[in-house]
Amino acid sequence: MEIKLNQFGTTLSSRENGKAAYAKTKTEIEKLKEKEIIISFDGISSFSPSWGDEYLTPLKQLLGNRLKLKRTENMSVNATMEILQENTGLEYRWL
Repeated sequence: MEIKLNQFGTTLSSRENGKAAYAKTKTEIEKLKEKEIIISFDGISSFSPSWGDEYLTPLKQLLGNRLKLKRTENMSVNATMEILQENTGLEYRWL
């Protein structure tokens, strides 16, 4: 299953919005029971550490190595992912 984050908007910011997006995604994942979940950052213009922490951190904890991220040239996404990995100690797998 591929999750396109741009369904939540092109500017992903605030903890509140990240939590809401995670709740929606978690419900979908639990229904489908997919083995692998791929996150796409296509169409994202801005990606804040607070949104990413509320969305990706619990998703990674839920899915472990079943969660994969599509590589992107987006500097906002890449900078946020560096911050998240450093702050949480979680390592993400990139495609």
